[in-house]
Amino acid sequence: MKPSSKLRIEQAPQRLQDLYEQAKLARSHSYSPYSGYAVGSAIRIHDGRTWSGCNVENASYGATVCAERVAIQKAASEVEGKLVIAEVMVVTDSNPPWSPCGMCRQVIAEFAQDTQVYTANLEGEYFALSFAELFPSAFDRTQIHLP
Repeated sequence: MKPSSKLRIEQAPQRLQDLYEQAKLARSHSYSPYSGYAVGSAIRIHDGRTWSGCNVENASYGATVCAERVAIQKAASEVEGKLVIAEVMVVTDSNPPWSPCGMCRQVIAEFAQDTQVYTANLEGEYFALSFAELFPSAFDRTQIHLP
C-alpha cells in the first residue's frame, strides 16, 4: 500500500471535511477500555448519505467491533437495495494514521465500488488511496460458486 503524500483536512473538499468531522465525533464515543485506542469512522454511500461508527471493545477481544464495521453495519441495516460505499474515513490519534484492519478491509470489499479510503489523525493530517490500492486481491462474490 502506497498512500498519497500527507494532506491537510482543512484543504480538502467540504464533503471530505464533513466526513472527517463525523468520524472524529464518532471517535469521541469509542468504548475502548482494553486497548485505550479510540477509533472513529464515517462512510459516504453512492447516494451521498453518511453513517458513522466507533470501535466497541469487549473483554473477550473477539467480540470487539471496529469503527469501520460499525458504520457499515449501520448503513447496511438502513439502506434499501444495494449498498455501495463511495468513501471511507478513519480517524485515530496515531501518526501516521491507521488504515483499516484486514477484517474491515474484507467487509468494505463486500460493498466497494470505486471506493476511496481516507485515514486521518486528530491533527488534521490525512492520506488518500483507492480501496483497490488498499486491498488489491480481495475475496469477493465472484469467487464463490453457488449451485
